[in-house]
Formats: sequence, structure tokens, C-alpha cells
Amino acid sequence: MEEKITQDRYEKLSALEQAGVNAFPHRYETTHHTKDVKREYEKIGQAPSDEHVSVAGRIMLHRSMGKLVFAQLQDRTGRIQVLFSHNDTQQFELLKHIEMGDIVGVRGAVFRTKTGEITVKADNYELLAKGLKPMPEKYHGVKDTELRYRKRYLDLLYNEESKQTFMHRARIIRELRSFLDNQGFIEVDTPILQPMYGGAAARPFITHHNALDMQLYLRISDELYLKRLIVGGLEKVYEVCRNFRNEGIDTTHNPEFTMVEWYQAYADYNTMMAQAEELLARMTQAVHGKLFFTFGEDTIQMKPPFRRLKMVDAIKEYAKLDVERMDEREILLECRNRKIDVPQQTWGHAVLALFEEYAEKQLIQPTFIIDYPWETSPLTKKHRKDDRYVERFELFINGWEIANAYSELSDPRDQRMRFEKQAEDAKKGDDEAHPMDEDFLEAMEYGMPPTGGIGIGIDRVVMLLTGNESIRDVILFPTLRPDEK
Repeated sequence: MEEKITQDRYEKLSALEQAGVNAFPHRYETTHHTKDVKREYEKIGQAPSDEHVSVAGRIMLHRSMGKLVFAQLQDRTGRIQVLFSHNDTQQFELLKHIEMGDIVGVRGAVFRTKTGEITVKADNYELLAKGLKPMPEKYHGVKDTELRYRKRYLDLLYNEESKQTFMHRARIIRELRSFLDNQGFIEVDTPILQPMYGGAAARPFITHHNALDMQLYLRISDELYLKRLIVGGLEKVYEVCRNFRNEGIDTTHNPEFTMVEWYQAYADYNTMMAQAEELLARMTQAVHGKLFFTFGEDTIQMKPPFRRLKMVDAIKEYAKLDVERMDEREILLECRNRKIDVPQQTWGHAVLALFEEYAEKQLIQPTFIIDYPWETSPLTKKHRKDDRYVERFELFINGWEIANAYSELSDPRDQRMRFEKQAEDAKKGDDEAHPMDEDFLEAMEYGMPPTGGIGIGIDRVVMLLTGNESIRDVILFPTLRPDEK
């Protein structure tokens, strides 16, 4: 069936070209978007306007009524009705070769039909692109999830919610840049291809540069490069960056994703908390016009200040377990009894595993989980009051990790020892352990000021603020298996 429709469209293209029509012209001059026409002519009556407008878009509905043809023209701002008349429209006879899916430009007066619909009455039109593949069924659009991801262009044409999601995504990133720029941060670029990966616990993608005959890694984080810029005296830096992690795919993970990281000299993780909650409140206001929204059955309040909860207290609250009274042997035994996997057999990693098992998914309202065990955070300063912990927080909303921040480790001696511990873990089979980065250590030896740093997952923020439960719904082109067809 599809092959027959496609063949029919090719035949119509041939007929148009034989009639002297260029079906793929270079340019078309528009005066309005469809939304602008509706706003400007909101009070128009049935008498046509004196001025003519010029609009362009894709035909999404098409009805022929003999000497009249009605069509719905869609551009990025919406749809508007167009009327082609045998008496008024140039080359009316060629409309039999124009159909749903074709892109056309239309020029004409604006009027309101008897049914009250604002309409452009075409005095002339121009074919701008002949659609050669059949469009999806006009009333149901694109509902198949797999098809939406593989053919995002059809998803955007037919699903207004999807289009709005990506409009909101752009608005969120604009708000982010505005917030940081106004606070004196400098936007920078760091390498995507790196000779040494680092800044996160993740497996990298590996590639090879032929000319230099060297192995390179796709960036898993820009953290260590941004810290080099802090050493260089830039003091406030940020990057909206694409990161790549060679890991599994699920509703909140995609191998290629977007983050923002920013670093501020002479600050700590308390500074980052204040900035994060202010930024997320501003993003919420930008999307919803208020500081709360509904996600599923929950109403999430985004008005600062957000709740602050120590990790050990979260375990006490949700797992009914006081881990600070347990030594390493006791807590590891407790995890085994509860059938909780602890990849690295330390007190700190057992605490983290208990938190992830019992507390993480309970954190629906914005909550800063603070003060992680030192073993779990190789780039973080130890807590100034209790060296069993580090000055780190993660922000959880809707049970998702949204942000991760530190009082950044600035002592190169301590950093070297942490890297050496990571190297030992790598030898024991931890393929996400942080590698030894001598170049970064040398930069630190020149002197790195006290620094606060944070990373926020843009994709998850967009999911949260647009009500999407899958990361694939907020990434235009998510990573997919090859189409077997």
C-alpha cells in the first residue's frame, strides 16, 4: 500500500515538473507565521483584509470541494486554514497534484469564515517541497513510541506535546545561561576527545586518532578541565556540555546526554546548594509560571529552601537503620542479610548501597542529600567536622538524582592518594574507577583555591518540568538499536 502511494506521489511530481513547476525552489519570502496572523487579525470579520500576508508550511489537512480547496497549513507556531478558490487562485488546476504532506507558500488576504475560522484566501501559492512519502494517518498521528524516536520529524509534526517539550527544553537552557551569565560566570568549551578521561565514575567510549596514532576517550565529564581553568584564575566558569558514558540504557540514562557543570573559586558546597535551588526555582517559573507542578500523582514544590538531609539520617529514616553505630564488618553483614550488593567492600560503599536501596526513590520533594562517605567521592574535600564524610551533596527530586556537587578537593597530595586508591580498585575489577591523571595533579600543584563545583543533568530537569518519564522523550535523537528493517 505504501509503495503504491509513493509511486502516485512521484507521478504527481512528474506532472508538476512537466507543467513547468519547480517542486524544490531555493527560497520563499514570508511575512508572518501562522500564530502571528491569528493574533494580528484576531478581530477580522468576513470581509477580506486589504493587506495580504505570506505564510509557508506543511499541508496537514486537505479537502477538495470542486472549485474550492480547503487546507490546514502548519508551521512551527501552529496551524491556519487556507482557502484556494477556482476564481481567485492562480494555477488552481495544478492543486490536484498538491496533497497532504507537501510544503507550500501561500499569499493572500485574511478573512473569517462563516464558521468563525481565521483563513488565508490564496490569490497565489508556490510549491516549496513535494512530499514523496505518505504521511501518517491524519487523525491518529504518530502514536507508536518506537516510531516517534526513530522518526522524530514525524513526531514533531503530529504531536504537539512533543514539540512543546523541546520548546521548553530550549527555554530551560536559556534560563540556565542567563542565570550563570548574570552571576559573572564565563561560558567555556572543553575537549570532547580527551587523552585521559575522568571526573566521574563511568566507563568511557574509546576511539583512535590515526594521525597521532593515539587512543582517545569521549568525555565522561568536563570536571577536571574546568578545574584547570580555576587554577588559571578564571574563578567562575561553566559549560553546557554533551557527555558520553558507555553504560546501560533505561528511562533515566542515555549513553549521550547533556549536563551543565559550573565551578566557583572561594566557594564550597553550601554555595552550590544555594545556587542550585535558586536556578531550579527559576527554571520552574519559566516553564510553569509558578513554583510548583504536578508529576504523575505528586505535586512537587520548588520554592527554596529545599530540604537538607544527611545520607546516614536518610538511611535511619527510610531503612530504620543507624549505620553510624555499625563498624565495617557489621554493615557489610547487614547488607548481605538484606541481599544488597556492595561492589566495593567498605563501610562507605555499604552506606551508599543502603541509601540507594531504601531512601533514593522516596525523595519526591526536592531534597539535598549531604555528607557522603569519603570512600565514595575521590574528588571531594573531607568534611570539616567529621572526616568519615566528604562535603558532597546530590539533589533528588521525584526519586531522581538531578545534581551532584562538592567542596572540591584542592590538596594535590590528598588527591594523589585518592587516585592511587582508585587505581587499586581498578586492578580489583572496578571498571568505573577514576584513572590516575598526572597532568591534572600537576595543575593542582600550582595551587587551586577553595572551590565549589556542581553538575546538573539537563535531560532529567527537562523530564521533570515537562512531565516525561523517559529520557528518550526529551532527547531529540536518543540512542537506539539499529532498525532491523
